[in-house]
Amino acid sequence: MTERALPLRSSWIARLGEGSAFPVLAVLAGLAALWYLVCLPMNAALPQMEGVEGLGARYAVAWGLERPVLPAPHQVIGELYRSVFEVRLSSPRNLAFHAWVTLSSTLLGFVFGVLFGILLAVGIVHSKTLNLSLMPWIIASQTVPILAIAPIVIVALGSIGLVGLVPKAIISAYLCFFPVTIGLVKGFTSPEAMHLDLMKTYNAGRGAVFFKLRWPAAIPFLFASLKVAVSIALVGAIVAELPTGAQAGLGARLLSGSYYGQTVQIWAALFAAALLAAVLVGLIGAAERITQKAMGGRA
Repeated sequence: MTERALPLRSSWIARLGEGSAFPVLAVLAGLAALWYLVCLPMNAALPQMEGVEGLGARYAVAWGLERPVLPAPHQVIGELYRSVFEVRLSSPRNLAFHAWVTLSSTLLGFVFGVLFGILLAVGIVHSKTLNLSLMPWIIASQTVPILAIAPIVIVALGSIGLVGLVPKAIISAYLCFFPVTIGLVKGFTSPEAMHLDLMKTYNAGRGAVFFKLRWPAAIPFLFASLKVAVSIALVGAIVAELPTGAQAGLGARLLSGSYYGQTVQIWAALFAAALLAAVLVGLIGAAERITQKAMGGRA
């Protein structure tokens, strides 16, 4: 190795350590190692483990069981690959097909929830009566478990002919409007009193104060709330699929896996949901950077 190559490699390692990629990869590697270790004690009681001697042999069997209590990471990754790339995309056996069904209701519910949350936040900031009357109920609405509400909403909407995508979207909207409302109320009230007084000296009306001062100040709070809201909307869509006996969606995939004891399929669906949530949050983060750059801030 030449003397020039050493500084180049050192600088590359230093840049990797300074960024966020290395800590994330280190944590993932630690979690994967721990996961492999606990596979044996979790699967030790299964009949397939009886009579297997030696620690190495027991781990080899525990990592290759067809229906384990806890599948190994490589089993989950293999199931993800097979169910996405080795099955026709339009087939109900394809995990991407189920992910698209869940994503559709997630996005629709996310749009409903965000619009409703923005309207509530604007009303609360501009009306003391709405602030005193609505805010306690908005907070109380999130104390009821979604698992208790979802079946009631699904059955009630089904009785009036609303089935399919809309009921699941309403469950998602119910969950995701809350962080948007709370975040925007905080953002709309974040301008200092000095800035508000300055707008008054310019004889600015409520509309001018809102669009020129309150709304720009609330943008960072909005994007932070959207990242939370979109992940909660995905959870709401999956939960809404459970009581309906849906034939498609990640929730349906979880149900079918639990019915037939296919734990690898269950974990693959969970991983697909996590990846989908990460992609959605990443897209909102990219939109945030573009918006900040357009507003003259740091991207």
